[in-house]
Amino acid sequence: MTDFLNPKYYTNRELSWLLFDHRILNEARDKTTPLFERLKFLSITASNLDEFFMVRVASLKDMVNAGYDKKDIAGMTATEQLTALHKEIHHLVDLQYSTLNRSLLPLLEQNGLKIVKAHELLTVEEGEYVDKYFMENVYPVLTPMAVDSSRPFPLIRNKSLNIGALISNKKKDDEAVFAAVQVPSVLNRIVELPNGDGIRKIIFLEEIIERNIDKLFLNYNVICKHPFRIMRNADMTIEEEDAADLLKEIEKQIKMRQWGEAIRLEIEDGCDKRLLKILKKELPIGEENIYEIDGPLDLTVLMKVYGLDGFNQHKTPKFVPQQVPEIPEGCDIFEAIRKQDILMHHPYQTFTPVVEFIRQAAKDSSVLAIKQTLYRVSGNSPIIAALAQAAENGKQVTVLVELKARFDEENNIVWARKLEKAGCHVIYGLVGLKTHSKITLVVRKEEDGIRRYVHLGTGNYNDATAKLYTDIGLLTCSESIGEDATAVFNMLSGYSEPLFWNRLSLAPLWLKDKFLYLIEREKKHALEGRKAHIIAKMNSLCDRDIIAALYEASTAGVKIDLIVRGICCLKVGIPGVSENITVRSIVGNFLEHSRIYYFENDDHYEIYCSSADWMPRNLERRVEILFPVEKQELKEELMHILTLQLEDTQKASLLMADGTYEKIDKRGKKSILAQDEFCKEAKRKAKKGQIAQNTNARRFVPKTHTDEN
Repeated sequence: MTDFLNPKYYTNRELSWLLFDHRILNEARDKTTPLFERLKFLSITASNLDEFFMVRVASLKDMVNAGYDKKDIAGMTATEQLTALHKEIHHLVDLQYSTLNRSLLPLLEQNGLKIVKAHELLTVEEGEYVDKYFMENVYPVLTPMAVDSSRPFPLIRNKSLNIGALISNKKKDDEAVFAAVQVPSVLNRIVELPNGDGIRKIIFLEEIIERNIDKLFLNYNVICKHPFRIMRNADMTIEEEDAADLLKEIEKQIKMRQWGEAIRLEIEDGCDKRLLKILKKELPIGEENIYEIDGPLDLTVLMKVYGLDGFNQHKTPKFVPQQVPEIPEGCDIFEAIRKQDILMHHPYQTFTPVVEFIRQAAKDSSVLAIKQTLYRVSGNSPIIAALAQAAENGKQVTVLVELKARFDEENNIVWARKLEKAGCHVIYGLVGLKTHSKITLVVRKEEDGIRRYVHLGTGNYNDATAKLYTDIGLLTCSESIGEDATAVFNMLSGYSEPLFWNRLSLAPLWLKDKFLYLIEREKKHALEGRKAHIIAKMNSLCDRDIIAALYEASTAGVKIDLIVRGICCLKVGIPGVSENITVRSIVGNFLEHSRIYYFENDDHYEIYCSSADWMPRNLERRVEILFPVEKQELKEELMHILTLQLEDTQKASLLMADGTYEKIDKRGKKSILAQDEFCKEAKRKAKKGQIAQNTNARRFVPKTHTDEN
């Protein structure tokens, strides 16, 4: 009998994540991708890698330091994982910079933009401009820090860009000492030079500081100067049971991130060995965590280059999210929801109806209560403003603000305090769990009694990322879902657990069992010769129990098609185990974020959306929601989304039996780019809805005297 839990059937989670970053890097290397979009993808790989170090690599180092030697699902210890990761990450970084230096920078110059270095051939005019810019704009902000017997080695802040230097006293024959200057993040890192020869030139701020660094140490000779950057452990450990005030405890932990253990050092290639030796000693950091970089440090700066005015011919035209036909502008959103359940596909369709749902509820005299979970919101959130207004208008407003949303903790603390000040009842999540579910409940008093309106989604209540992330949202006034929504909030605000659930399934209590049941049901159908098919779209797949269940279903003959954007610990093509499973990843202009689950169920198919991926953290350590989509026309819409993504030949990569990913072989296939097709479809639907709206408006225009004549 096959042991489906055998580690040889699983891929290590962290190595799988690196493959995902490689797929993003492949978009930066793809010559068919517009030039500035290639810069954007390269920037994203750098941002991803920063977070990977601060959280995943840091976590593995903590395990090693604690002597934790339990193996992961692929049979690797933390030490073995770190060894494998260091090799792969160095390869990834080398590929990042060869892509930049050998391909993108020459192409930028050919197309009218040059990124210059301070030691390169600046004209006299450019040199004067740079030096003047330094004295007027940069010099007053800088704080040079020398190290000697009275001045200890300074705190080098996490992710900050710095210039390290060795300096010696001009009057004394003393040994060279270390000094550092932090490149101020409050200033724009990109400085555009005067346009004198028909090509736009930019220079990075650290280059300007390097060129003028002697002005910071007037009595010293500057022996060498090199940019460097460190990454620190930013994985917060919070003892929630012992925390008297969770909000204050998280505030304290955020500050501690700047002091976390140094886990990576990036420094300019060819740096002075004496300078490097000092950094290695003071931080301290091992050889395997040192990255000598041939190019600008912190490639997230390329996103700012992407944002430069002009060069539109080298960028993908921005897509404007389209109107949802069922919710025309200015309509009564509650009336629209009473007519029918409304499915929204973001960012192809605008997120505005979700904001409008809260806004109208805040102003509507018939609305009694608004309850909502918030995981990540934008910096200037209209939803927060609407919730605050609702409380000020006398509504009962309950908001669960998840303070433990990684790297959004500070932002969420600000919003939590603002909501409390406005009179909202704010909950800070549950002890030991993150609340990751996306749900809003509006309770409204109507002529025929109390009616509950619910929004459920796969993505955050963030109006900014809703233009970039693909997500599904459902607006409904289904009585059974309304009852479940009330039960969800009663659980979150108190300890009230309902006796039964109508439609929703929740993690960490029942959701994993629900998925395992649905997979098992498909397996039984296959064994009985009935139709059996699973299609699952998610961000990550690394739960061992789910993967083992998929392997069992595959051996029983269930066809399984997985669309997994990022981490995938499942292996395909294993004889007798996963021959019926395909895995594809789509990396395109929008970030694939929706979770959609289809189970054929012998021709009586069921389709669900969720805030949860198939990961242990989602299924066992978070509050998540799975909701069914039951109206036939809406089920068909979701089925169309899945089908089109399975047919994508442009941005999809297939997982191969050897663990690598390969782009779809386009030969003999129709060219399909799913994201572009969804853009076109959203435009067609919006146009059709506008025509219908105009027709209805004309139909109800009162007749004038002219008409009667």
